[in-house]
Amino acid sequence: MLVLTRRVGESLVIGDDVVVTVLEVRADGVRLGIDAPRSVRVHRSEVLEAVRLENARAVEADDAAADALRGLLPTPRSEGEGTGA
Repeated sequence: MLVLTRRVGESLVIGDDVVVTVLEVRADGVRLGIDAPRSVRVHRSEVLEAVRLENARAVEADDAAADALRGLLPTPRSEGEGTGA
């Protein structure tokens, strides 16, 4: 991890086209401005993690629903079953 010290109004550049600028420093946090092309996705990590967890829960619910529906379907016969052979 790269650790940098920046003051209000100072920036850092990531790659060729992402600029992060310190806008304000308060006792409870730091406000950052991020200038990036629209093609670059920028997310707060806690929001991204919450979305990932919710997606995982949705998949689990879908799996449970699919299992419940499978239980309602008749089981397929195996070959030779019911032929009187």
